[in-house]
Amino acid sequence: MAASELYTKFARVWIPDPEEVWKSAELLKDYKPGDKVLLLHLEEGKDLEYRLDPKTKELPHLRNPDILVGENDLTALSYLHEPAVLHNLRVRFIDSKLIYTYCGIVLVAINPYEQLPIYGEDIINAYSGQNMGDMDPHIFAVAEEAYKQMARDERNQSIIVSGESGAGKTVSAKYAMRYFATVSGSASEANVEEKVLASNPIMESIGNAKTTRNDNSSRFGKYIEIGFDKRYRIIGANMRTYLLEKSRVVFQAEEERNYHIFYQLCASAKLPEFKMLRLGNADDFNYTQQGGSPVIEGVDDAKEMAHTRQACTLLGISESHQMGIFRILAGILHLGNVGFTSRDADSCTIPPKHEPLCIFCDLMGVDYEEMCHWLCHRKLATATETYIKPISKLQATNARDALAKHIYAKLFNWIVDNVNQALHSAVKQHSFIGVLDIYGFETFEINSFEQFCINYANEKLQQQFNMHVFKLEQEEYMKEQIPWTLIDFYDNQPCINLIESKLGILDLLDEECKMPKGTDDTWAQKLYNTHLNKCTLFEKPRLSNKAFIIQHFADKVEYQCEGFLEKNKDTVFEEQIKVLKSSKFKMLPELFQDDEKAISPTSATSSGRTPLIRTPAKPTKGRPGQMAKEHKKTVGHQFRNSLHLLMETLNATTPHYVRCIKPNDFKFPFTFDEKRAVQQLRACGVLETIRISAAGFPSRWTYQEFFSRYRVLMKQKDVLSDRKQTCKNVLEKLILDKDKYQFGKTKIFFRAGQVAYLEKLRADKLRAACIRIQKIIRGWLLRKKYLRMRKAAITVQRYVRGYQARCYAKFLRRTKAATIVQKYWRMFVVCRRYKIRRAATIVLQSYLRGFLARNRYRKILREHKAVIIQKRVRGWLARTHYKRSMHAIIYLQCCFRRMMAKRELKKLKIEARSVERYKKLHIGMENKIMQLQRKVDEQNKDYKCLVEKLTNLEGIYNSETEKLRSDLERLQLSEEEAKVATGRVLSLQEEIAKLRKDLEQTRSEKKCIEERADQYKQETEQLVSNLKEENTLLKQEKEALNHRIVEQAKEMTETMEKKLVEETKQLELDLNDERLRYQNLLNEFSRLEERYDDLKEEMTLMVHVPKPGHKRTDSTHSSNESEYTFSSEIAEMEDIPSRTEEPSEKKVPLDMSLFLKLQKRVTELEQEKQVMQDELDRKEEQVLRSKAKEEERPQIRGAELEYESLKRQELESENKKLKNELNELRKALSEKSAPEVTAPGAPAYRVLMEQLTSVSEELDVRKEEVLILRSQLVSQKEAIQPKDDKNTMTDSTILLEDVQKMKDKGEIAQAYIGLKETNRSSALDYHELNEDGELWLVYEGLKQANRLLESQLQSQKRSHENEAEALRGEIQSLKEENNRQQQLLAQNLQLPPEARIEASLQHEITRLTNENLDLMEQLEKQDKTVRKLKKQLKVFAKKIGELEVGQMENISPGQIIDEPIRPVNIPRKEKDFQGMLEYKKEDEQKLVKNLILELKPRGVAVNLIPGLPAYILFMCVRHADYLNDDQKVRSLLTSTINSIKKVLKKRGDDFETVSFWLSNTCRFLHCLKQYSGEEGFMKHNTSRQNEHCLTNFDLAEYRQVLSDLAIQIYQQLVRVLENILQPMIVSGMLEHETIQGVSGVKPTGLRKRTSSIADEGTYTLDSILRQLNSFHSVMCQHGMDPELIKQVVKQMFYIVGAITLNNLLLRKDMCSWSKGMQIRYNVSQLEEWLRDKNLMNSGAKETLEPLIQAAQLLQVKKKTDDDAEAICSMCNALTTAQIVKVLNLYTPVNEFEERVSVSFIRTIQMRLRDRKDSPQLLMDAKHIFPVTFPFNPSSLALETIQIPASLGLGFISRV
Repeated sequence: MAASELYTKFARVWIPDPEEVWKSAELLKDYKPGDKVLLLHLEEGKDLEYRLDPKTKELPHLRNPDILVGENDLTALSYLHEPAVLHNLRVRFIDSKLIYTYCGIVLVAINPYEQLPIYGEDIINAYSGQNMGDMDPHIFAVAEEAYKQMARDERNQSIIVSGESGAGKTVSAKYAMRYFATVSGSASEANVEEKVLASNPIMESIGNAKTTRNDNSSRFGKYIEIGFDKRYRIIGANMRTYLLEKSRVVFQAEEERNYHIFYQLCASAKLPEFKMLRLGNADDFNYTQQGGSPVIEGVDDAKEMAHTRQACTLLGISESHQMGIFRILAGILHLGNVGFTSRDADSCTIPPKHEPLCIFCDLMGVDYEEMCHWLCHRKLATATETYIKPISKLQATNARDALAKHIYAKLFNWIVDNVNQALHSAVKQHSFIGVLDIYGFETFEINSFEQFCINYANEKLQQQFNMHVFKLEQEEYMKEQIPWTLIDFYDNQPCINLIESKLGILDLLDEECKMPKGTDDTWAQKLYNTHLNKCTLFEKPRLSNKAFIIQHFADKVEYQCEGFLEKNKDTVFEEQIKVLKSSKFKMLPELFQDDEKAISPTSATSSGRTPLIRTPAKPTKGRPGQMAKEHKKTVGHQFRNSLHLLMETLNATTPHYVRCIKPNDFKFPFTFDEKRAVQQLRACGVLETIRISAAGFPSRWTYQEFFSRYRVLMKQKDVLSDRKQTCKNVLEKLILDKDKYQFGKTKIFFRAGQVAYLEKLRADKLRAACIRIQKIIRGWLLRKKYLRMRKAAITVQRYVRGYQARCYAKFLRRTKAATIVQKYWRMFVVCRRYKIRRAATIVLQSYLRGFLARNRYRKILREHKAVIIQKRVRGWLARTHYKRSMHAIIYLQCCFRRMMAKRELKKLKIEARSVERYKKLHIGMENKIMQLQRKVDEQNKDYKCLVEKLTNLEGIYNSETEKLRSDLERLQLSEEEAKVATGRVLSLQEEIAKLRKDLEQTRSEKKCIEERADQYKQETEQLVSNLKEENTLLKQEKEALNHRIVEQAKEMTETMEKKLVEETKQLELDLNDERLRYQNLLNEFSRLEERYDDLKEEMTLMVHVPKPGHKRTDSTHSSNESEYTFSSEIAEMEDIPSRTEEPSEKKVPLDMSLFLKLQKRVTELEQEKQVMQDELDRKEEQVLRSKAKEEERPQIRGAELEYESLKRQELESENKKLKNELNELRKALSEKSAPEVTAPGAPAYRVLMEQLTSVSEELDVRKEEVLILRSQLVSQKEAIQPKDDKNTMTDSTILLEDVQKMKDKGEIAQAYIGLKETNRSSALDYHELNEDGELWLVYEGLKQANRLLESQLQSQKRSHENEAEALRGEIQSLKEENNRQQQLLAQNLQLPPEARIEASLQHEITRLTNENLDLMEQLEKQDKTVRKLKKQLKVFAKKIGELEVGQMENISPGQIIDEPIRPVNIPRKEKDFQGMLEYKKEDEQKLVKNLILELKPRGVAVNLIPGLPAYILFMCVRHADYLNDDQKVRSLLTSTINSIKKVLKKRGDDFETVSFWLSNTCRFLHCLKQYSGEEGFMKHNTSRQNEHCLTNFDLAEYRQVLSDLAIQIYQQLVRVLENILQPMIVSGMLEHETIQGVSGVKPTGLRKRTSSIADEGTYTLDSILRQLNSFHSVMCQHGMDPELIKQVVKQMFYIVGAITLNNLLLRKDMCSWSKGMQIRYNVSQLEEWLRDKNLMNSGAKETLEPLIQAAQLLQVKKKTDDDAEAICSMCNALTTAQIVKVLNLYTPVNEFEERVSVSFIRTIQMRLRDRKDSPQLLMDAKHIFPVTFPFNPSSLALETIQIPASLGLGFISRV
């Protein structure tokens, strides 16, 4: 768009200013191309003529709209330039007190020089798990993004923190590490995160110092790698340091200090352990008194020393090593006090027994004489000889200082190495996050080698930063499929090449250092000769030959060459180092081991800083010459290597940038110096990021956001169903230049300034709409006012005009007579005069008109005659000319034709003579005929075409005639309708006329009535006034008396009520506090108990491998328990490795398949034993009826014996196989390769052998049980006597019953074949195989057992096959359903969003209906089977009854006496139950298992009465109480409590499970109270219920235990609720637009916030309400107490309110007027939900009060003092910090809203300063209200409770 469209009148611009850097101004008139001057109006009220640059003609920068000022992300600004960035930062920092701002991928942090409450654990929890753009900018957001990307992308991360000294780099890095330590935790119990944080005090004490700019300035760079395991928990850390400033050890500038550790030592000198160091005040030492500022205000060095020592202890540095460190540091201080005296110009000496040197030598453990000698001498080595040369005093002083710096650098390295060792983890590191705290760009008045290295490092970092930003921009463009055009950004590779390339500055410096007589001057000359006039970035100062200038990316810097060579050489006298290496103090030689190994470039410099990198663990071997050569690496070379290593590390990670800005040089809190800020913004690359963004398409909108924001600029016809196409169409109309925007895949990209232009259009449109609304409203108001005034004026006018009219009528009557007289007289005079004048006029007119008519006639006649003459003459002339021309032409033609005819005649004569002429004539005729034929054909074709056209035209004509006819008919109809309408109109007009007449009559009548009423009213009013005057006198006296009485009564009642309310409130608060304290202790106890159980399980897993088999139990015990035990142990074995991850090399893989097979075999044997026992009981009953059956089967048993022998052989072979497998397992265990695990004495070997022996013992026991069963069968067979032939019918009936029981055809066929084989005659009598037939009886028993086993096996096989078939069918149906779902999803994705939602809803409805139909079909089938089974049961019952009667008739009396009497089922009357349940003591575990451990809450809640498990358990307790069995009561209650805990531990994240057991636990507790026998709990009992009270035991202690358990379950329920609700709350309550269109979407930057448009994956308010409905319905189904439901709902609403308010306080984009309306609407929906559920009295609404008040605060007026007073009285539930935070964050979404002024916020703070509330900003979202369990007795009678068969509790019986 043209500049004239933007630079219009009232447009605001930025102009340069020497003081404020940039100043805002307003245009006074439109800019036109060609103007050289802009007329501006400054904010201070002055007018200015701003002259444009004649060369560039650049216009000043435009200012962003006010709604964009203060944005979280600088890239959200439409105009991206330096003044916009500076102004945005200033507004956020000064007005909103916000220190963090995003600039694309960079976090800009401004040091507030004040402690802010924004780094607490509540803030960390609020940022944890959040997207970076969803919350306000914060260092925690950057840390969370790095942590999230590490986990998501499995790529290492880096956080690069840079800035000037005092900008807050160290603090930012510290907070980032604190965030990682808090969020991730450590993978072990060694508290690694505490160690990582503990490294900070140590490194600050030895590496930080006070400077003029910062009290705690880091004088080294450090890169800390925080290591994480596979679960992303901190396992360790590693630190690398760069460029330690060693010169600070020996020299400090004015108002600066040495490193903190020296002053900490001096402050702690009086401690007993430090007396040997002989320290004193810091002013006593040369190295600590030079700056003249030994004390930092507000810092206690002694306390800091204690913190440093604690950190050392935590990191594992022993006391001896700590004292060694302090000895070396104290030695350095004493070394600085060593003085020298000059002998002459070239030599010096140290005074004898010099005290500082003596102390130094004692502390260092070196020889005094040797050290004294080498401090004053040096050794010179030549090719042939070695000389010892004295040195001057200056050289000795420099050598002393160099030694001190070298010792300190080595100590620094040693401490870093030890810290790294303490932070190192044995667990393999999976990934890491690096935090780089490094110095920023530096430029001073005098810049030396240190500044050169620092700026070199910043050049490398800036290059990496530029490339990363450029790469991100390119990826974004490629992702959105936008054509990528190369953006021209500043590449500082030439500057880097100037420094580090071949023949670069560092290369020439190293070369000069190798020269014997190299000096700084010669090096400077080499620089000039090499780079001057060849490199544009290198310059020479005009007035100096010892300096050079480099053009860095941030600024030009002039470096002084003096000292470069000395600092680069790193000169330390070797003899002094040798003296220190020979020290008796063991720690000192350790510091100089690197000098011998020469592995890494970590040696010290003489002055400046030391580059430190990580050293490998093992030294490289080489020759001594090579070592010496390596040791001579210069500092520049070392720094370059370490910098390359750092850049490699950073390039291998995903970087995150934090740029720290120092707002002023005086450390004033919240004071912003624009000049200093601009310098740092230019130096740290923020403006370069802005420039790269502005060069492309910086503003990016999704199509939905653009549509929502700029919907007002669209017309209704422009809105299409396709949002993307709608946006394209609108943009093409709004912005004509297509280069200003691009359409991406999901976003629209705008160039800089376009969003501001669109905002201007939007604001203009809204302003026009507002003006129109205001116009109409103001017009309406003024019309109302006008009508009122008009009515009053009309009334006045009516009376005035009446009076005037009467006066006027009188005047008219008086003048009427005079008027009549005048009229007649004047009429006569005028009439006479008129007649005379008329007659004269007529005469004149007649003469004049005759004269004119005659003249006109004569003129017309002359003209007519002239025309006739002209016509004749002109015709004659034309004819004559034509005739002459025709004659000449004809003559010429005749002559020419005659000549041509003669020529043709000659040719014809010649041709006539030739024969060929006739032939040619003939040929010509043929050609002419063919041509004529073609012409005929063509004419036929044309004719056809014309005919076709004619037919088409006829059709068109017919259609048009039809249309015209239809139009004519339609018009006729409309004409008729119009006629009818006109008739109606006429009738209506007549009616209106009638009504008007009636209205006039009624008005006249009304006037009369009103006049009468007014008269009557006046009379009555006068009468009433008289009466009132009398009554008022009486009332005043009465009211005075009553007022005194009421006031006295009120005062007394108010004082009493106030006291009572205050006392009750205080008591309630104390009670709630005590209850909350108790429940918190209980929660902590349960947490510790769970932790103890987990540790116990881990210990058992580590010490003993859990046995997969079950323990030896009684043979009569049910096998279900062993199965459950085994399955639970296996589950625990599977769960434990997931909780505790052991190193893989420690686990020895064991083959457990054989153990599992043996265990399965044992369980099968148990089942067989149980079935055989049941079969034995059944056989005992059948034996009495079937004695004769055995006599008829002597011939059958031969085949059966053969069959049984085969079965026996199979069993024996199976036993042999099992024995072989056991032997093989023993061999395998003995032959294992791991002797420490499989050795005979090892624990694992003992455990395995114990399991093997237990399994073998179990098999032997099973064998014995089988033999016992066989013997029982034999004893039963002996009792059988032969029967008569009459009983064959019973055999047939029994066989018939057996056949009926056989379901499969194969079974029937097999039984038939077996019957045929058994019916064959056999010569042998198997009864007589031995003497007493014992063998036959044994085989008969074995046969019965095998038959039973075989039938059971077949039935199990059939059931398994049926289940497998059903599962296959289910899998197939699921596959089909999956395919159908995928197809449906693919179809839905192609639809627009609205249609997609409808389609998904329709699909969900159809799916639910299908499921309901299937369930109805299943229910019908089950009903049919139930009815069928009932019929079969009745039939079988009749048959059994008949059989029993027949058998009793057939048995003789003798047999009845001899045979044992079988019990007969005699029906009896229904028993009167006592409401108790009886169970065997050994069935207790089975009861607990079926009723608690394996119970599914959903089936119980839907089908059974609420609280049924609690009632069953209490009825069992009642029976134990009835038996007076205290052990049984105690065991049952303990098992119940432990089982509930176990279930909740296993399925504690399932809401239904936790709710179900909370309800049942409370019901069980209420039952124990209701039937305890205490009078307080028996008030609501019936007499029958009172009879059921406990009689023998007082279970008050168990009631307390159950109450504690209920509290724990309630707290767990709250945690489950919170985990489910938390992802929904922010999206549903804040981000989603429940009222569409109210809150406009503001432009956002690179950090996109979550969209407020509801997609399929986002949560809405309806999602929250649906979840609340689900919770409420589940709790009601489980029969939870209503009071408890109210408490749960109150807690849920508190969580919703707290999380919503906390996010509101941390999100600037949410603090607007429209968002306040959205929040209030959402809260009203929640309140409506409470009303629907009758929960308004639950206290839930009160928990939302802070959120309601915050929403109201966003909407109220915020200007005047009255508004401040209203806010203070309204926001009583919000703290002062929260109110101020909301006001600071308040951001207008539209231009019509206004920001809150700073003065208004200060007014609020002044008014609230006396309020005593918590300084905490955020609400505690984890707070749980204390829960109470009000007694709720049950009206259900215990004796009426039925136990359903589905619970599997057939082993208990009602009593």
